[in-house]
Parts: sequence; structure tokens; C-alpha cells
Amino acid sequence: MDNMSNFSVSKDPRFWLFTGLGVLCLFPFISSPVALILGFTLASLGLIPACIDLGSLTKKLLSWSIVGLGFGIHLDQAIEVSKQSLPLVVGSIVFTLLLAVALTRMMKLDLKTGYLIGAGTSICGGSAIAAVSPAINAKSDQMAVALACVFVLNSVALFIFPVLGHALDLSQHDFGLWSAIAIHDTSSVVGAASSYGDEALLVATTTKLARALWIVPVALISALAFGGNKKSLSIPAFIIYYCVAIGIAYLLPQFENVYEVLFAVSKRTLVVCLFLIGAGITIKKMRAAGHKPMLLAITLWLAIGTSSLAYIKLLG
Repeated sequence: MDNMSNFSVSKDPRFWLFTGLGVLCLFPFISSPVALILGFTLASLGLIPACIDLGSLTKKLLSWSIVGLGFGIHLDQAIEVSKQSLPLVVGSIVFTLLLAVALTRMMKLDLKTGYLIGAGTSICGGSAIAAVSPAINAKSDQMAVALACVFVLNSVALFIFPVLGHALDLSQHDFGLWSAIAIHDTSSVVGAASSYGDEALLVATTTKLARALWIVPVALISALAFGGNKKSLSIPAFIIYYCVAIGIAYLLPQFENVYEVLFAVSKRTLVVCLFLIGAGITIKKMRAAGHKPMLLAITLWLAIGTSSLAYIKLLG
């Protein structure tokens, strides 16, 4: 029976189209937004093979991708940067998450979707959404809506932040700090800061990596808040492995070349995850979500962008 099932799968052109595009997402010329769009397009055209369990596959690949990203965290450097900008980093995360929950309830938006948008805005975009999603048992469509909103604004930020930085006459240090706080995804932070200058790039990169460490406590708190049974908190396994990966990279620096490969591979498998997430949604589902998720994302982005800039200017 299993052989007949496998034979029918191999004869289904949708299966090979889906698999081929998934493999294609491993290559660097396919960006995260493009991967999401590819999956979304297949779903909208009804080209997702029924034999693929998207939910299970996405959760497993997401978890291992996040673990692999842990090898790219330079613990000592991240801790040093955290000490310097601790009030701004912690304050912006707490402020954004609380505001996200408040606005989500006010707008009568799905709580998990709103919370994921808040997590992506407050920490590090798609990586934070990917890490928090399994911790709160979010559905694939909730993840997809949150990711879509964050990626749109993330793409916009890549272009407008350098322009705003020059218009506001920000120093290299101040722009690097601001971009690391107010731009969602690490890739766009690096892109915006590198176009501003070398010092801005150094500050932005180290600050963003320091913020990435907060994925762990935020995911743990999120699991507690959404888990129901608060007497026995079950820590998601991927969070433990993520911490182990950071520890290994710190204690055994002689294998840095290996860690760089693992980090690079994990970034690419995360892109494949976005393809799978996109494959789980359709235009019908997006219409059902309405305009509220994007409105929430824009409001949170403006809030963290203006408040962090005001704080940096005040210190300056």
C-alpha cells in the first residue's frame, strides 16, 4: 500500500513543482519575501499537493532553523552591547509587546496574530515570529499574516531609513543604534546601516545580535502566557537547543568556520520555512484577516521608530 502511495505521489506534477520550488529557496538568489510569495502563489492557484503536511513540516523545520541561528550569536559581544544599550533594548521590547496586546484587543484582532506582529516588531522580524510561533502554538495562517505584514514594512525600511538618517543629521553611531531597534529584520538592518557607513554597520549589527538573545526569554514568557497551565511550564525543546548552540559557539571558538556554515545553512532553511508558510495561505484567508493586521504593524512600527529615535536624540 505504501509503495502505491509513493508511486502516486511521484506521478503528481504538483508534488514535483512544490518540491522543486522548495529546493530553489535554498539558493541565495531567492530572498525571504520572494519565498513567501512563491508559496502564497502556489496555494492561491491550488497547486499544493494534498500529501504534504504543511503544518508539521513547517514547525519542525522552523525549530531546527532557529537552533542553527544560535551558532551565529557571539555571546560576549552581544552581552557587552546589551550592557551599553540595555534600557533602550529592554524598554523597546516590553513597550512594543504591551502596546501590541493592547491594540490587538482594542482592534478586536486575533490575539496570536497580533502578538506575533508585536514580537516581530520588537525583536528581530521573521526570526522572532518563527521562534515565538511554536511557543504559543500559533497556526500557519496566523504566522503567515504576521510575516507578510512585517516583511512589507521591513522592505520599506531598507530604503527610507538611510534617507531619514541623513535628513535628521544622525551620527554613524546613532543611526546604527536606531536602525537596529526600529528595523524589523537583521538583513534589512545590515543593508540600511552598510549604506550609511562602516561605524553604523558595526553598531547596528552588534546591537541587533544582542536583541536576538531576547528571543529566549520572550519565547519562554510567551509559552507561559499562552500555555494555559501555568503550574507546569514546559520549555519548548528548540529554545533549549538554541541556548546550547550559543554556548557551544562560545566555549569552542576554534570551530568558528563550522558555525559559520551552520548559521548560513540555517538562514537558508528559514527561507524555505517562509515558502512553506506562504503555501499555507490563500487570497481567501488574507481577505478574511482584513486590513487590521497591517494597520497594527504600521502603528507598532511608527511607535517604536519614533520613541527609540527620541530616546537616542535625548541621550545624544
